[in-house]
Amino acid sequence: MRRVVIIGAGAAGTMAAIFAARSGAHTVLLERTRDGGRKILISGGGRCNVLPSKLDERRFVTDSSPNTLRKIVRSWPLADQIRFFEEEVGIRLEEEVESAKLFPASHKARDVRDGLLALARRSGVEVRMDTLVTSLEPDGAAWIIGIAGDEALRADAVIVATGGLSVPNTGSDGSGLSMLRAMGHTMHPTYAALTPVTSAPSDFSALSGISLRVSLTATSGVRQATASGGFLFTHQGYSGPSVLNVSHVAVRARAEGAASGADIAVQWTAHDEPAWTALLQSGGTRQVSSVVRQELPDRLADVLMAQAQVDPTRKLAELTRDERRRLVDVLVRGALPWQGDEGYKKAEVTGGGVALSEVDPRTMESRRAPGLFLCGEVLDAFGPIGGYNFLWAWVTGRAAGVAAASNA
Repeated sequence: MRRVVIIGAGAAGTMAAIFAARSGAHTVLLERTRDGGRKILISGGGRCNVLPSKLDERRFVTDSSPNTLRKIVRSWPLADQIRFFEEEVGIRLEEEVESAKLFPASHKARDVRDGLLALARRSGVEVRMDTLVTSLEPDGAAWIIGIAGDEALRADAVIVATGGLSVPNTGSDGSGLSMLRAMGHTMHPTYAALTPVTSAPSDFSALSGISLRVSLTATSGVRQATASGGFLFTHQGYSGPSVLNVSHVAVRARAEGAASGADIAVQWTAHDEPAWTALLQSGGTRQVSSVVRQELPDRLADVLMAQAQVDPTRKLAELTRDERRRLVDVLVRGALPWQGDEGYKKAEVTGGGVALSEVDPRTMESRRAPGLFLCGEVLDAFGPIGGYNFLWAWVTGRAAGVAAASNA
């Protein structure tokens, strides 16, 4: 019987272990922490957004071939993944319609983590917690896995599912990425993705705690990202799904020292330019402030009117064309001043990593090292908030597990 060793008992690693064992391999799952799956536990505010209810492959971000990414994502259809969780793991999923997210009906992330580990054990996986891998070396057609304070393991195949650099207090320290780089894998620069953005003191500094739905567009050179959804003013700057989903453009512009940085533009409401123009052209004795405050939180409305240099007490009938143009401009494409980001400490995922060209998209086997398989966050791809990154973990973990168990 083939022996498959998986390094990392997070989302991708546990899924890989389940499918390796089910495919007939003697499977050992190694985890450096005492319990594993800590990112699952903190995801979705402790509820765990298991999957998106609808999938748009174009929303993934990668510096690798989008065609390769699509091949990987399509290897396990979304409907089959939903069926797996409900019928095999035993977790009923509920859709949050407004956000197109699927959560466990219990709304407890622990049920997802514990359910996957329980299924792994039922499938015959040997799970070893508190086990630190110190080295990984090929030995002919086999692999030798060095373990701190214990005997080395010998395996026919190894799956690296060590995660990236995001949320380091969950056990992610980038050691797997370093190991893969040392083996000669092509690595795209890593960066904090889906992370809050910080700002210097600005007109918005006093708005901490205000939340609303907006549309954001971040642009830097050839890179651009657009997102709509929740937005939150924080003491440090800005957060919420819309901010996290465009943050990588700002993060990379700063890391690369782009001369002009990245511009972030905000459409503060669902109203576009024609809609706002029509509202502000309606004339009459209503004050500008009453129209803007009807659509936005009062304090934010006051700041935006000040930015547009429009007197809030001015009557609609008295607005000049230039005043109306300035106000509409601020409301539909206002500048969001930013200074930095909260980095890996708050990042949901790691961007960059091993180029997708370095793995066979059908099996996740390394093209550099036969018998070595890669899955999850070590690979160069991430998706938006909404279950996309778990989907990536489930898909790549399953493919790696099946292939590692049957690889000749």
